[in-house]
Amino acid sequence: MTSPSRSSKTSLRAGAAAEPVPDVRERILDTASALFYQRGVRAVGVDLVVQEAAVAKTSLYRYFPTKDDLIVAFLEREDQEFWALWDSVAGQHAGDPTGELDAHMRWIGARLARSNYRGCPQINVAAEFAEQDHPARQVAQRHMQALRARLQDIAQRLGVHQPGLLAAQLAVLVNGAFVSSALLSAEEATQVLREALQALLARAQEASGA
Repeated sequence: MTSPSRSSKTSLRAGAAAEPVPDVRERILDTASALFYQRGVRAVGVDLVVQEAAVAKTSLYRYFPTKDDLIVAFLEREDQEFWALWDSVAGQHAGDPTGELDAHMRWIGARLARSNYRGCPQINVAAEFAEQDHPARQVAQRHMQALRARLQDIAQRLGVHQPGLLAAQLAVLVNGAFVSSALLSAEEATQVLREALQALLARAQEASGA
């Protein structure tokens, strides 16, 4: 077999080196995200991410100068995906806040029932960092604040007397479910959430004189 020409060798080398930049970044982030979620962020070092993603360490640091930057990117992507699903569900119940809340309990219950579910990424990461000013903890806190704000918007549309109180109760219900998946079987998670929601709504409506 004859050896490739110089131009062919150059072409092959160029092709090997021309992997699209977004693909490298996404592969690193995909790998880190899976490892962070499965093992916890403190247990996963950049060397393991580099090894599992099959990239050079210089590539990782090109896109994520520090491990904290990688953790933040992981949480921000999880945040985007969570709210995209939330908005999709909400869009199916425009003008029906009670139906929207019930639908949210349904998909959250289904999430808890997944065999690979390890809890809310934001709550998990916040629990690993005691420093209030840690960038990953700040992302997690913004997620929690956004959850309460969205629940308060729904509570206001319900017309209850104390929408802020109902929103806080619903936020505790949702976050409590996220950290209690080990206590709930796959068959009961959705039922527990929906019945707890109904009890909260009934109490709020009673207090409002409805």
